Amino acid sequence: MIPLMLDTSAYAAFKLGDSTVLEAIRKSPKILIPLIVFGELLAGFEAGSRREQNRQELTAFLRSPRVRLVPVIADTAERYALIYAYLRQKGRPIPTNDLWIAASAMEHSAELLTADGHFLYVPQIITRSVRMTPAPNPPR
Repeated sequence: MIPLMLDTSAYAAFKLGDSTVLEAIRKSPKILIPLIVFGELLAGFEAGSRREQNRQELTAFLRSPRVRLVPVIADTAERYALIYAYLRQKGRPIPTNDLWIAASAMEHSAELLTADGHFLYVPQIITRSVRMTPAPNPPR
């Protein structure tokens, strides 16, 4: 089975209880988190009011035997260069961090779960788009 890779938007949707993301995670025997996503999440936690809680929840998620944090290595950089050149030639640049995430998905032959549509410009990867659904308003 193809591993499932989460980008930052997919992890955020997971934490918000998005049913599509929850189901994808539940069904996947192998979940990959690129180091770039890990960094984006930590940066977001630093800017938020629930820093410690968010860090603890992420740490618990990463402890699952099905979840693996994947580093950036030379192979990732090679794929980054290929994707960058392709998108530049097509006139469809995407954010730098997302280039690294796409390169990681390509390297690991993973399906990338994301709410960011610009990943669809990268034909070298399998992308599953999710629509971020807002969290329901709490009762008053």
